[in-house]
Amino acid sequence: MVATAPTSTATGARYRAVRSATEALAEPLSAEDQTVQSMADVSPTKWHRAHVTWFFETFLLAEHVPGYRPFHPMFGYLFNSYYEALGARHPRPDRGLLSRPSVEEVAAYRRHVDEAMGELFGGDLEGEIGERVELGLNHEQQHQELLLMDIKHVLSQNPLRPAYAPAVPAPTPTAPPPGWLAHPGGLVEVGEEAACFTFDNERPRHLVQLAPFALCSRPVLCGEWLEFIADGGYERPELWLSDGWAAVTAEGRRGPLYWSAADGGAVVFTLTGERPVDPAEPVCHVSYYEADAFARWSGARLPTEVEWEAVARAEGFASAPRAAAALHPAAPSSPGGAGEVWEWTSSAYLPYPGFRVAPGAVGEYNGKFMVNQHVLRGGCCATPPGHERLTYRNFFPPGARWAFCGLRLARDC
Repeated sequence: MVATAPTSTATGARYRAVRSATEALAEPLSAEDQTVQSMADVSPTKWHRAHVTWFFETFLLAEHVPGYRPFHPMFGYLFNSYYEALGARHPRPDRGLLSRPSVEEVAAYRRHVDEAMGELFGGDLEGEIGERVELGLNHEQQHQELLLMDIKHVLSQNPLRPAYAPAVPAPTPTAPPPGWLAHPGGLVEVGEEAACFTFDNERPRHLVQLAPFALCSRPVLCGEWLEFIADGGYERPELWLSDGWAAVTAEGRRGPLYWSAADGGAVVFTLTGERPVDPAEPVCHVSYYEADAFARWSGARLPTEVEWEAVARAEGFASAPRAAAALHPAAPSSPGGAGEVWEWTSSAYLPYPGFRVAPGAVGEYNGKFMVNQHVLRGGCCATPPGHERLTYRNFFPPGARWAFCGLRLARDC
């Protein structure tokens, strides 16, 4: 939803910028890289590139451009993600079996849709059309982050430990010591109305009563996680929820995803290759179960999403300024230390009071996932600049670890 419709010229420029950013993320990857699917939750890079294109074709061109002819009659089947109202679709776990269409044909598909969208920008973008364009652009930005998450998992499965991009030497700032940001509780407003674009799950704005609490001034760091491991954190069932402990024992987990032991200490696989774990960086790629166990070990707890948003508003949480998505979390330096890792909350992903699903297939975007998921807040290093906001509600199943997810502690006052 957009408060005021931007001009066609501005929207066209934004469209081209977002679409170009996706191609820039895919550019370092070979055709072979772009076809691999390393687990059911991961999608191949070329599938991401095609799916976001299908979104514009399906929800804008097919509905609002008279006489538009789809690029390929089977692409609706291949690149529909989960929109049941639009018919059958290719099984998600089998996306890596699609050696065709080629990377070149996916690029041609993107050019075809971009040309047709250019014609659309010559008309009236007010009302539903403008809102759909903005939804499509934010949808593509979501997939830009997913593209990085997914290719990281793909490359991590290769014994060669290949890097997505070369490492760029940078000074490592010293993380600030943890502090506690007290909140008095009381009635707080949560969510967004329409001052800017928001996904439907961020609305409507509403009041929630809070008890006094405090939120840690920064996320949990790798150095603190190393202490958790050294104290037997992955070996003590009393710290874990039942499903979490089952995962730890079944999979033999002894640390975050992408961590492994090496002579002299722990190493971590990153998009720029393998390197020693930096104690000053926020811990990343931990599940909700791991986050909850760490909080219990610390004598604290995870915040609710309302607590997180209330303190973030009061303290002016802000992500570090970036010209483009980063490839790995850095030591927190911005107010509140937010924006390097998505932060698990204890809140189940549920609709806000008064939430209504949009009519038609586009209503399947968020609402139907409001079960068996937990909310994460704050954005991460891979979130496209300008895409994050304090009301953003990301969500994953509690066992998910391949997202750039970490945690921040809370406690009662």
